[in-house]
Amino acid sequence: MATRRSTIPATKYPVERFTLDNGLRVVLNPDRSAPVVGVAVVYDVGIRSEPEGRTGFAHLFEHLMFQGSENLEKLAHFRHVQGAGGTFNGSTHLDYTDYFETLPSNALERALFLEADRMRGPRLTEENLRNQVDVVKEEIRVNVLNRPYGGFPWLKLPPVMFDTFPNAHDGYGSFADLESATVADAEDFFARYYACGNAVLSISGDLDVTEATELVRRHFADVPARPAPERPDFAEPDLTGERRESYTDPQAPLPAVASAWRVPDPITDFANYLPYVVLAEVLTDGDASRLVQRLVLRDRTVTAVSGYLGFMGDPFDVRDPTALLLQAHLPPGGSVDKVLRTFDEELDRLASDGLAEDELGRVQARMATHLLRETDAVLGRALTMAVLEQQRGEPGLLNELPSRIGAVTADQVRAAAATLRPERRASIDVIAGGAK
Repeated sequence: MATRRSTIPATKYPVERFTLDNGLRVVLNPDRSAPVVGVAVVYDVGIRSEPEGRTGFAHLFEHLMFQGSENLEKLAHFRHVQGAGGTFNGSTHLDYTDYFETLPSNALERALFLEADRMRGPRLTEENLRNQVDVVKEEIRVNVLNRPYGGFPWLKLPPVMFDTFPNAHDGYGSFADLESATVADAEDFFARYYACGNAVLSISGDLDVTEATELVRRHFADVPARPAPERPDFAEPDLTGERRESYTDPQAPLPAVASAWRVPDPITDFANYLPYVVLAEVLTDGDASRLVQRLVLRDRTVTAVSGYLGFMGDPFDVRDPTALLLQAHLPPGGSVDKVLRTFDEELDRLASDGLAEDELGRVQARMATHLLRETDAVLGRALTMAVLEQQRGEPGLLNELPSRIGAVTADQVRAAAATLRPERRASIDVIAGGAK
C-alpha cells in the first residue's frame, strides 16, 4: 500500500559563528521574543575519552568544575547564577561534557564571566576532589546500585556489544577508580581536554549580535590558548554473531531485556543514519506503533517497550560507534526468548511488507513536533547548536532536522529494518532479584 510522505517545514533560527584567536568557537542565535538567554559551553571530552584505570573520571571532573575557579570560591558560581534569577547545570555524555545556564538577558555578562573564569582553571584541591568523589559515589548508589534497573541498559549493554575499553567500560566508574583519583590526574585531564580549542560557546535568546560578540571577546579572548587534543579513533567492527548475557538485579521486581544493533556513522553517513532514527519511532512511539501494538496490547508479553538511537537516548549528539536500541519490561513469568523472537518477526514483517498507509507520515509529524518543542526554549537551542558545532561544524543543522526527518522515505525505513538481523544483535537480560 502506498505511504504518503510527510512535508515538514524547516525552522529559520538565525545563526552567527566566529572563532576567537585562542581557538574557542562561538555560536550566537538572537531571538528577542522573551527577555532570557541560554548559555552553553561544550567541551569535546566525554566518557569515551577517560583513560583506563580512571573510569568515571569525565563525570567526576564535571563535578569539580562547580567547586570554585580562578577568581571565585566554592559555591560562588551557584550564588551568582541563582542571585540573578537563573538556573544552571552540567552533564557528561559519551562524546562531550556540557555546562549551561538560563538567565534573564540582562545577566548575560555574568554568565560569560563565570564560564570564562572556570575555563581558565577550576579550583582543583585535595579537599574538593575528595568531597566530589564522595558525591559521585553517592550518586552511583542512588541511581545504579540501589535503584531497580539502575544502569539498565546504558551501563550494562555496551560491554556486551563492544570489545574496547572506551566503548565498553562503566561511564559512572568503579569506586576503586574514583577513590584512587588524584589532584594531579585532575590537573592533567583539565590541561589535556579543557582547552579553548576543544570547546564551543553557544548563546541563544535576547541578545544583540554586536554587543554579545564584544562581551564574548571581553571575557574569553584572553583565556590562554591551548590546542585541541587529537581525538582517538573509537571505531570497532560490527558483530558477526549474536551476543547475549544476563545479570541479576537484586532491586528489580520483574524481568527486562534490551537489544542493540550497530547503525551507520551519525556524522559521516548522516543520510543513511536518519532512517534508523525514524525506524526506532515506527517500532515503539505511541500506542499505534508496531511493537506496542504487538507486544503490549495484543500479545501482552511485555508491560512496556521503547526504542531509541544511542545508549544515552539522543540520536543527534553522538558519534560512531553507536546503536539502535529496543528495550522491554516483562510481566511476572514473561519469556525473554519470546520477546526477542517477536522483535525479529516484526522487523522481518516491516522489511518484507513495508509500512502501512500514512504510518510514516504520522511518525514523522510526531518526531518533528518533539524536535521543535525541544529547541523552542533558548537553552535547548543553545545546547543543540553547541553540540552540532562541536561534532559537525554545522549549528544551523538544527533548522533542518525536522525537514530532514520528514524527507526519509518508506523504502529507506524498510531497508534499515532489513539490516537488524539476530546475528548482528547484542542483548542483555535482567533477571529479577527483587520479586516478592
